[in-house]
Parts: sequence; structure tokens; C-alpha cells
Amino acid sequence: METVTEETQTKATISNTSVLEINALESEAIYIFREVVAQFENPVLLFSGGKDSITLVRLAQKAFFPAKIPFPLMHIDTGHNFPETIAFRDKLVKELGVELIVRNVQDSINEGKVVEETGKYASRNMLQTTTLLDAIEEFKFDACIGGARRDEEKARAKERIFSVRDDFGQWDEKNQRPELFDLLNGEIELGQNVRVFPISNWTELDVWSYIEKERIEIPSIYFAHQRNIFVRDGLIWSADDEVVFRAEDELVEEKTVRFRTVGDMSCTAAVLSTADTIEKVVSEIRDSKISERGARIDDKRSEAAMEKRKQQGYF
Repeated sequence: METVTEETQTKATISNTSVLEINALESEAIYIFREVVAQFENPVLLFSGGKDSITLVRLAQKAFFPAKIPFPLMHIDTGHNFPETIAFRDKLVKELGVELIVRNVQDSINEGKVVEETGKYASRNMLQTTTLLDAIEEFKFDACIGGARRDEEKARAKERIFSVRDDFGQWDEKNQRPELFDLLNGEIELGQNVRVFPISNWTELDVWSYIEKERIEIPSIYFAHQRNIFVRDGLIWSADDEVVFRAEDELVEEKTVRFRTVGDMSCTAAVLSTADTIEKVVSEIRDSKISERGARIDDKRSEAAMEKRKQQGYF
């Protein structure tokens, strides 16, 4: 029988510490996923086809392997998404064999529940809230899992991992549950639901580093490519998409760009970039001093734009 020496114990401790340090964020996210399934009866993963929700899918796979992901994916489709994102969404769902629920903002517009914005900065991003809340009510979801991160925006930095919403879907930033010692309280009253953020403590660089490490496939729009663009308010907009308003004096030119975040085409700007591989993207993000949300015009409508949307039920 092998004798366990002090040296062997020391090496084991160092090894375990290294593993914990490397996988701490992944381990936390997997723990959160398992807590959701343990504490809630009818969860759903909100999926946009962007890098954060794709990362969530990989983490959910790991959390429940070798079983399939035990809840559906749901996309609130504005109708103004990038075609590359929608194509990737459908491809991924088919490969994984998971259920995909799609609810459309256009239906909410047709039913008169929301009114289409017009003008230079028109976007359907605000209109998603009504469609989302209707879908939650339709399917009686009690937990909605999403890829929001605290480093993205100051309102998101305030929110808990288990974020309780009232029976109107609203968030009260002054009335949140403590999450001491990583204890997550999913107890809710009738009509309430919880928004869950497994990668809340990740940064943009953490997500990209994980995508690189796991060799996760992502939409081509995240990599540098030639695109017709025009510049407005110092931001780079796609000129290839009919839903993006462009004035006659806003000149179109071809540039090499990529998108750091993928939202509505009407409110998501590109960045000049030559990063055409994950390794180059990781290097670019590491050197960047600007948040990815800096390319989202919907966050610039007011100083508290995101917080107001969250209070109304936005994710």
C-alpha cells in the first residue's frame, strides 16, 4: 500500500488549486444550472444566437451530460436579427436535438400590443419586453436563464444571479435577495418568476477565452469580414440591411469590420477589425478599453436606459 507523504499531499493540493482556479467560472455556472433544475419546475434558456447564449448552451450540456439539456431554448425574434445569427441558431438547435420555441415581436405589433418605432433611431429592441412577458405567461415558465453579465452595463452589475421578478415581470433593484456563500434562493410566490444569470460574474474576455478553449463554433458575423457600412454619430452601421435607417447624405463604403455584440441590426454597430480568428479576437478584446455595449445605440438613449427597461420586464 502506497504511503501518502507530506510532499504528495502538497502536490495534490497545488494540483486541485490549479484546477479550481482554471475552472472556477465554469464550475460556478454548472452549479447554477443544476440549482435551477433542482429548484424550479419549468425553466427555459433564452437564446439569441449570440456568443453569450451559445456559451450558456455549452455549459448546460456539461451540467447535465450524458443526458440532454432538460429544458427548451426560447428566442424572442425581433424580425430585425442578423441573418447569420438566425442561420446559426437553427443549425445549432438541429445538431443538439433540443426544443426551440420562437416568439415574434412582429406578432405583438400585429396584435396592437406594441407600436413600431419610426425615425432615425427606430429599433424593436424595446418592444421585445412585451413579447417576452407574453411568452413567459403562455408557457408558465418559472425561471428564465440568460447570458447577461455584470461587466456589460451598470444596471446589470446590480442584479443578483437569481433575480426575482413580480407578477408583472418587473424588477425592483432596491428589493433583492442576498446571495451569501453562493446560496441561491429560488422560492417564489404564485405569479412571480426568476431570471437566472449563470455567467453573471464572467467578463467579455472570459467568454471569448472559454470559446477559444472549448473550440465552440459561433456565427461568422463575430469575425472580420468585408461589409458595406456607413458612419453615424461615430458608430459604424451596416448598409446591407433594409431595416437600418440611412439618410441620403450618409455615404456607403466598404470596410473590414466585425461585431462584438449581436443584437438588432437597427441598434448594433460594428467595429473596424482584422480579427478573423478566435485567437485574434481574444487578443483584440484583451487590448480594448471600450465595453462591447459601447456599440449598442439602445443603451445610449438615456443614462439609465437599461435599468428602466429591466424595471419594465426586459431581460
